[in-house]
Amino acid sequence: MSQTLPVLSLLLSATLWGLVWYPLRLLEQQGMAGMWLSLITYGACLITVPWLFRNWSRGALRHPLWLATLTFGVGWCNVAFILAVLQGEVVRVILLFYLSPLWTVILGRVLLGESVSARAALALVSALCGAMLVLWSPDVGFPWPREGADWLALSAGLAFSASNVAVRRLQDLSLAGKVVFSWWGVVLIASAGIAILDLPAPPLQWSSALGAVGLGLFGFLLMTVTVQYGVSRMPVRRSATIILFEVVVATLSAHWLAQESITGPQWLGGFLILAGGLAAATEESS
Repeated sequence: MSQTLPVLSLLLSATLWGLVWYPLRLLEQQGMAGMWLSLITYGACLITVPWLFRNWSRGALRHPLWLATLTFGVGWCNVAFILAVLQGEVVRVILLFYLSPLWTVILGRVLLGESVSARAALALVSALCGAMLVLWSPDVGFPWPREGADWLALSAGLAFSASNVAVRRLQDLSLAGKVVFSWWGVVLIASAGIAILDLPAPPLQWSSALGAVGLGLFGFLLMTVTVQYGVSRMPVRRSATIILFEVVVATLSAHWLAQESITGPQWLGGFLILAGGLAAATEESS
């Protein structure tokens, strides 16, 4: 089967994910908190559920644990990512998120029984060294997450890897089914977060409400479908390589739109993270 369309699908998804932080911040400036943005944007996507369910397969119900991993993995990944880019530096968040190939190697070993070669082990060391450089601060010294956005980005990357493993495992679930369960995961986690934190509803402004719904229907809907389509049609490690293109888009957009500067250690750390991710992702599965 030709890989051209899956590759282009993942490149489009990576580009959109690298840019989505900007409209999210614009909507936050209009009074929408991150949890509410998650709920409204992905809730809008559920409008398309009747159409998607025409191609729905119930085969995944035979694998409830993998289905739960997909649903809540994607749910937490998206909610945590949205909160992280709203609270932290875009480039720093993206780099920490893209430790995900490291998590993919580890989860592939633990959950799928894949072997860890010397190349994969070297990739892990490279990614971890890069993360230490990105996290290092002259004020704190020890390379440890120093703020909530760091933890959110790291956990989002881990959840992303877990959900991608689940996507590959649930081969008997249609693309439509994977998409619908992904959206429900975001809506459930965002709703729980709003209830637990007792977050007040955002002020009713038609411009921000329509903007959030539009971002859901023309942004997150397209991003979810394209990434699920690409990941479902190639090995996890190969798709992880292509998705790294998001780092390039996010770095350039953050520099141009938010005037974010990148320090020397961040440049080096980012290079090591990407090198490790590339090495892990391009290795052929044994």
